Amino acid sequence: MLGNVDRPVYIRRSLVCIDRPVYNGHVNTRNDSGDGQPAACDRILRAAHDLFYSDGVRATGIDRVIAESGVAKLTFYRHYPSKNHLVCAYLNDRHQRWMAWFVEALARHGGRPEAISLAVGEWLHDPGYRGCAFINSVGELGSALPEVAEIARSHKADMTAAIAAVLPTSRQRAKLAQAVALAIDGAIVRAQFDGSPDAALAALDRIVKALLKTS
Repeated sequence: MLGNVDRPVYIRRSLVCIDRPVYNGHVNTRNDSGDGQPAACDRILRAAHDLFYSDGVRATGIDRVIAESGVAKLTFYRHYPSKNHLVCAYLNDRHQRWMAWFVEALARHGGRPEAISLAVGEWLHDPGYRGCAFINSVGELGSALPEVAEIARSHKADMTAAIAAVLPTSRQRAKLAQAVALAIDGAIVRAQFDGSPDAALAALDRIVKALLKTS
């Protein structure tokens, strides 16, 4: 088990180094090796992200991550002493990248309450969408690796803060943001088993409007 897991940081910056407009996978990492290839640590994290998000954490073994990243086993364990360390690194990295995208998407859609459903819609309609990495990981590992739940709580708190930033100023704004965040989580899960996000997004939009009327 891990001892102290670095809590992820809410970074307000534009999302860079991704292949898709929405942060769902296939991460391009920075080049630190000096030979035209990403550094080994980044290749491992990129491979882990793509595999963990698309196939699940439990279904993805370390040997597969090593094979996909093209590093030696010794190199892997020098950077990530265990799979638990890699899982936490994956979630912390995804948190930073997803939050940067979410803040940018909210601003791009006008920075108003209406932007919430539009931004979430971008994500849910993306071909690489496989649900929320944090909800998925807690479902897989919550009891076995408590640090995952800690990272997920921090992620959801920062998502809620980003939502609050586009809501009207009022004494109820924090509670309203919490309710909207919960509605987003519901839409995330519903879109996964509906096969289409349209009904979930329509319901989310109605919930946001109803909450604003009562605030």
